[in-house]
Amino acid sequence: MLRHEKINYVEYAAEDLEKTKGFFSQAFGWEFTDFGAEYTAFSDQGIDGGFYKAELKSEAAKGAALLVFYSEDIIATRDKLIQAGAMIVRDIFTFPGGQRFHFTEPSGNEFAVWTDKIALK
Repeated sequence: MLRHEKINYVEYAAEDLEKTKGFFSQAFGWEFTDFGAEYTAFSDQGIDGGFYKAELKSEAAKGAALLVFYSEDIIATRDKLIQAGAMIVRDIFTFPGGQRFHFTEPSGNEFAVWTDKIALK
């Protein structure tokens, strides 16, 4: 449902669209709709969005927004992401409210995963 003046869509650059699509398909079961050779879209993942072909990447340390996934089992999610090709750039750490880690997907975009269930002490 579209809601007036609410966030509706997010876009990321991706140097290698095929690797990025493959990663998110394997890791989270995402499906994509291609719009030509340089854009692909996803939907029904908490927010809709897409990836466009560009030699850029989103990094939190450079001021980019950080999209954060929720997990009920942060260790299993981390292991699944590694198997799908993620690089862990900040391993599981505790913060007020839970634990989280940061990872990059094959095109170098940074994301995070958090949980409110403490897995590691």
